[in-house]
Amino acid sequence: MAQSQEPIDVTNEPQRDSINKNLLLKSIGNGYFPTKYFNFDLRYLVKYNHYEGIRTGLGGVTNHTFSEKFRFNTYAVYGFRDHRFKYSFGGGIRLAQKTNTWLNATYTDDLQETGSTRYITDSRVFQFFEPRLLNIDLFHKHITTAVAIEHQIAPHLLSEAEFAVSNIEPTYSYNYLLNDTSYHSFNITTGIVGFQWSPFSKFEPTPIGMRETKSGFPKFSFQYTKSFKNAFKGDFDFSKFDFKVIEKIGQNPNHYGQITLVTGMAIGDAPLTHLYHAYPNNITKEKILQRFTVAGLNSFETMYFNEFFSDKFATIQFRYFLPPFQISDKLKPQLVLISRYAIGDMDNPERHDNITFSSLKHGFTESGFEFNKLLFGFGLSFTYRYGAYHLPNISDNVAFKFTFNVSF
Repeated sequence: MAQSQEPIDVTNEPQRDSINKNLLLKSIGNGYFPTKYFNFDLRYLVKYNHYEGIRTGLGGVTNHTFSEKFRFNTYAVYGFRDHRFKYSFGGGIRLAQKTNTWLNATYTDDLQETGSTRYITDSRVFQFFEPRLLNIDLFHKHITTAVAIEHQIAPHLLSEAEFAVSNIEPTYSYNYLLNDTSYHSFNITTGIVGFQWSPFSKFEPTPIGMRETKSGFPKFSFQYTKSFKNAFKGDFDFSKFDFKVIEKIGQNPNHYGQITLVTGMAIGDAPLTHLYHAYPNNITKEKILQRFTVAGLNSFETMYFNEFFSDKFATIQFRYFLPPFQISDKLKPQLVLISRYAIGDMDNPERHDNITFSSLKHGFTESGFEFNKLLFGFGLSFTYRYGAYHLPNISDNVAFKFTFNVSF
């Protein structure tokens, strides 16, 4: 039986300050700076990518002091290279407290990376520094109106359904050829149903619903997307099936293995914006040091941006975290061994005009290591590309980058 906690002595000023500081750090670690009624979203402060240059703005969401039944969220950012504002606003109403059921609506005018997949049930992941974002150059504009309902079916099973209408325009020279028609900009109307199952995690009820208190593995995510032609002027008819599982091997938080399997398939008339790119993270430069950027968390470091696209693909990544080297109380670098594999293909590549890419049907392989937290959270990584897509020039197969890891 769990023991009851001792009451906090609010007259103890140092203890109270310590608790407030820990709560603040935890909130910042989740990506928010809290105020009385509104929590500022730190994701929107400063970012950088090749298309927008510096991207900066403000955003946030109302908190439970404002209301436990309603919430409002918004953000506005500006790109200094494309000279364009992007924004989103929306809100939600809680339908049921016990199952944490919310009905949400949003309107968004922003960019999205072409070939990326968004799992609508994914927990919020916040990083002060998003590694891949620095190198991405293939975006499409989208103006999206969406209505969604999120529902906790059971403590271990989260679901969400979304209906969205989007107007999409690639920021690059691209046309989708279908039935003697060439589309540069187009409308897509989608219905999405997603599930996330965490059978070995632990959850506790809170005033705002169930919350995960201990992360257990494996974790499973499944998502089905259906695009409806002619519904709200939708131009294409296609379906997508996406699946992801994350497994952790070992109980020691500093010494374990992690396996991530991701698969996806698009069936029908899907433009490049809604296909798959396998998360590359290598820029096209001649020399190794010219490609010295920052390594991603789950990206292929030797795969060049826009090198491969697929309408069906699978990736598997293995990371093995060795025990940290105890150099001092503050200096504890950690060696991580890495191996990645991707395979995929595309049925109708001729439909995608004004863009050149290859197939992944022969299988892409890379392996290497990271030496993390060498100094102030920074480290180094080395990855080598081999197998069917090994390049003739040896140096083109090498990715030498730095890493950045900060935890709260």
